[in-house]
Amino acid sequence: MNDLIIGIDIGGTTSKIGLLDLQGAIVCKWEIPTSTANNGDSIVQDIWQSISDTLSTSQIKAVIGIGIGAPGFIDGATGLVYEAVNIGWKDFQLAAYFSSIVNLPVFVENDANIAVLGENWKGAGNQSENLIALTLGTGVGGGIIANGTILNGVNGTAGEIGHITVNPEGYPCNCGKKGCLETIASATGIVRQAMERIKQEPTSHLASFYQQSGVVTAKDIFDLAHNGDPDCKAIVERTGDVLGFAIANLATVINPSTLLIGGGVSKAGDQLLSSINSAFTKYALPRVSEVCKLKIAQLGNDAGIIGAAFLVKEKLGLS
Repeated sequence: MNDLIIGIDIGGTTSKIGLLDLQGAIVCKWEIPTSTANNGDSIVQDIWQSISDTLSTSQIKAVIGIGIGAPGFIDGATGLVYEAVNIGWKDFQLAAYFSSIVNLPVFVENDANIAVLGENWKGAGNQSENLIALTLGTGVGGGIIANGTILNGVNGTAGEIGHITVNPEGYPCNCGKKGCLETIASATGIVRQAMERIKQEPTSHLASFYQQSGVVTAKDIFDLAHNGDPDCKAIVERTGDVLGFAIANLATVINPSTLLIGGGVSKAGDQLLSSINSAFTKYALPRVSEVCKLKIAQLGNDAGIIGAAFLVKEKLGLS
């Protein structure tokens, strides 16, 4: 079999693993639970054991390297994980430790950056030289490619788009600041907006829905907005406006050709995307917005392992 790359996407609940060829095609893929017990000290061994089992049963020998996407703040040059709160790592030499076990070159990047690399290589990015990507889920993740290179910054914090301040007097964020983008534009932030409106307007249709169901989700809000609920339509509009505002400011710095939107919230469809696009056009310099296209990410959960494979190719200088 031709040379293959192992791509790994470590998440707080599951770790996704794939064998890919040099063109980015997935030969096989699977996932295993991520054990966060004892500060995640068994994660690397668990992953390698799973890979070893697969390699032995498939008789694949020609693995040339391993790419890993990991959560938290990462030093891409050394593969050091400064801190990954969700799995318990702190100052963890992930690349060096993994490499010592497998005797293969190992390269590590932040999981959001890895997903961006995957989308840009084989997804909606179309190998853009300048690109901004946002993942709208429980939080707001992101990544930036500038002049063909993923941005890391001095200590691995570049591209933390969810923590752009959009309202200094806004909601508290888990990062310790107030008014971060993800306090409004994430699934959690969207529900927070709804609960605030329910408190302010206890006789509204949205309040009645909440009283009957006992819960309201971001999907409920988008569904109600689609069916004409005025409060939910206003929430969607505000969310899109704040996202468009943040993206417009970023785009002034990066001047990208492509804006990618992914994650569960992006499945809301045209109602959110049109709102983001309108706000982006309103707030951005015309010269910036005229050359920039908003797209939905295409690769879903495969983006991480594909991006990890691309990272190996890039680091090894393979065409």
